[in-house]
Amino acid sequence: MSLSPTSDSPEGVERVRTDAASRGVTVEITPRPEASSLAEAAELLGLTPADIVKTLVVKRSDDTYLFALVPGGRKISWPKLRALVGVNKLQLPGADLAFAATGYERGTITPLGSRNPWPVYADASIVGRRIAMGSGAHGYSAFVDADELIAGFEAVVADISDPE
Repeated sequence: MSLSPTSDSPEGVERVRTDAASRGVTVEITPRPEASSLAEAAELLGLTPADIVKTLVVKRSDDTYLFALVPGGRKISWPKLRALVGVNKLQLPGADLAFAATGYERGTITPLGSRNPWPVYADASIVGRRIAMGSGAHGYSAFVDADELIAGFEAVVADISDPE
């Protein structure tokens, strides 16, 4: 069941909707049941694990950030991402810094509606897919066309991941 734009939805979900509309990205936000694994979450959502995309907040040494979009079943390849970004050091910040950088708690993070418009780096394997990702609020998933999302953010698309 999709949330209608007029329903009572969490503030983060509304930020996602507003930003998506401003970027020309069609987003469908649906309640998401709890799952104990990626495989279970994919099954509950009627997707493959690779269609569930993690939005990872990555901190640079100058205290700026970027978003890395990585599909389920894969992890960031730090050497690939560092080479692409052109830096020697990147790291995943703690939950408090990720929240300060985005306005979203872990498990809900998405570049859509982020407090700051950080650059987006998308793994090449998501191109051409309909994906599920964080929606800005716990208990919901946002479904988007990856190509629309990439275009909406003028994201850098590259091989930035390795199998888990």
